[in-house]
Amino acid sequence: MEGRVFTGKGEGQSYVELSWVKQQIKEKLGFDPYPGTLNLRLDAENMKRRVFLEKAATLRLCHSEGHCTGLLFQASVGGVPCGVVIPQVENYPDDELEIVAEANLRQKLSLHGGDNVTVTVFF
Repeated sequence: MEGRVFTGKGEGQSYVELSWVKQQIKEKLGFDPYPGTLNLRLDAENMKRRVFLEKAATLRLCHSEGHCTGLLFQASVGGVPCGVVIPQVENYPDDELEIVAEANLRQKLSLHGGDNVTVTVFF
């Protein structure tokens, strides 16, 4: 999948910092997540790929009272192991993708707003 880097609302940071989310990412993907996400804006073709991903999901972030569940996928960006999180909340934009990793991906890969990024998702 491909998308363009954009600055989100900061909601990914508070979500990733929840203890149950951190624990499940560590258990299911094998790393402690950096407190934040890399946000990607998808074009129409990659939005179709995201729909396919949602249908093929096998890993989930389990619901905790007051917080959404999410679909979780093992992935890689620029050779860096990471995960794709697709929140399962009403009205979550179809053209957004959130990436979690052990490090700040913007810094590690020298990414800036508008940069095109390729994400390899593993099943």
